[in-house]
Amino acid sequence: MASGKAVIRARPWAVACFLLPALLLLGALVVYPIAYTVWRSLFDASGDGFVGLDNFTELFSNDSIRHALRNNLIWIVVAPTVATGLGLIFAVLTERIRWATAFKLIIFMPMAISMLAAGIIFRLVYEQDPDRGLANAVLTTVHDTFSGDSSWPDAEPRPDGPITAQDDGSYLLETPVSAGQPVLLPLVAVPQPELEDAAPAAAPEGAADEVSGTVWMDFTRGGGTPDTIDPEEKGLAGITVEAVRDGDVVADATTGDDGTFTLPAEADGAQLRLAADSFTAPYNGAEWLGPNLVTPAIIGSYVWMWAGFAMVLIAAGLAGVPRETLEAARVDGANEWQVFRRITVPLLAPLLAVVMVTLMINVLKIFDLVYVIPPSSSQGDANVLALQLYLESFGTGGDQGVGSAIAVLLLLLVLPVMFFNLRRLRRENQR
Repeated sequence: MASGKAVIRARPWAVACFLLPALLLLGALVVYPIAYTVWRSLFDASGDGFVGLDNFTELFSNDSIRHALRNNLIWIVVAPTVATGLGLIFAVLTERIRWATAFKLIIFMPMAISMLAAGIIFRLVYEQDPDRGLANAVLTTVHDTFSGDSSWPDAEPRPDGPITAQDDGSYLLETPVSAGQPVLLPLVAVPQPELEDAAPAAAPEGAADEVSGTVWMDFTRGGGTPDTIDPEEKGLAGITVEAVRDGDVVADATTGDDGTFTLPAEADGAQLRLAADSFTAPYNGAEWLGPNLVTPAIIGSYVWMWAGFAMVLIAAGLAGVPRETLEAARVDGANEWQVFRRITVPLLAPLLAVVMVTLMINVLKIFDLVYVIPPSSSQGDANVLALQLYLESFGTGGDQGVGSAIAVLLLLLVLPVMFFNLRRLRRENQR
């Protein structure tokens, strides 16, 4: 049978006929767009004025583009590493569980979802309202399990009343109190639904050697007397009342169902303070799509999609690892962690490099998730080069010269990764 090289030398025209359609498609879909993009990057927004390398200078002087480049570097380092690490862990775990096929199916299933659909899903997952966003629903549940809620987060002092708000969120009665003289601490602004189960406020009844008082909602629809407990007004239960003297708490008490409290004689002559933790706003979770967490949050959605891809490739490589080598290490006394770290990972290193490089090329082109998930207020904080390319070329910028320069920069960033991958594949074929 003739070798491939002999056939090429004997019938070059036949080889050319077979290659011609592919070469035409490659030229039309790859070579021409690249060449035109490089050429267009040398012209201004209108495409008529030649500006040379000015558009490339703009890449490193424009704050938005520099921020996008910085985010791309974060993506390149974090996303492939985390996805590959999780894929490796999942691949190893699937060898030790009974329902391995079902587990792989569940982990790989997000790959069947488009980036656009995944972006919409995670836009809902990261909703700030815990009643709508899954992430904050979990966070608030865990938080509220270990930390109690504030009693009345909406309550405020009456603007012209005896209590004043402090910088730390507490409310202070600046006039010192005296034993035997009842103290009235009116608050307002509590929504009516929160008062449905509250008991009617009661007048304080304390002994001559005690400081007693009432904290209540000082508001009656259609009337009522300020700073006076009217019949329809409700007591505010569970508020911590502290007696403060020279900055130190000398006594404290908690209001009952009817809003009353009683402090011992040590409170005589002290100021009363309603503790800040009785009025703190309820915990609503993290601001996932805020400026500080938006990039890690989007990377999390990417890992959710691509960890399954990494797992499948690594699991295929793991199936080819010689079991005799692993068993020999266990016989020699190595524990499972040592077998994993010193044998499994080194044997899978070439495959892990393939997965890492593939994901690095993929994240350099990330666009859909960054475009869909962040709200407009924080999209600039999550910006990446592919999104900036779109905004510059077709968005408010409308400068296809700068957009083409960004595309050329992306190509230059991808080329070293591609060359590394091709070189590694060539070395593998020569073995």
